[in-house]
Amino acid sequence: MTYKVITKCPICSSKLHIIKLKCNKCGTVLENDFEFSKFECLEEEHLNFMEVFLKCRGNIKDVEKELGISYPTVRSKLDEVVAALGYSTEVKKATTNNKEILDMLEKGDISAQQAINLMKEN
Repeated sequence: MTYKVITKCPICSSKLHIIKLKCNKCGTVLENDFEFSKFECLEEEHLNFMEVFLKCRGNIKDVEKELGISYPTVRSKLDEVVAALGYSTEVKKATTNNKEILDMLEKGDISAQQAINLMKEN
């Protein structure tokens, strides 16, 4: 039986460090101060979302269909993952102009209602 590695101390919630790695086949043991990747620290929900997002090659419309959620919810979940990885989620105002919104609508990336909502934000 294998368990998912924990990344935070169960006592004080501090970040844990990996100090030993072992090969199950030959028994080789490596000891050092290894770090977890940023992805190891993601919650299961975030990892599941990212798996779907990558499987859909970042196509938000496909992510919407796969997860049965709306465009704003997909964007919100993506922002959650970005924040959990330690990056800023501050969105620059007017980054999507009306032409870009219409292009997304034409490609089917967003619905007509979503296009209207995005244009109202501009």
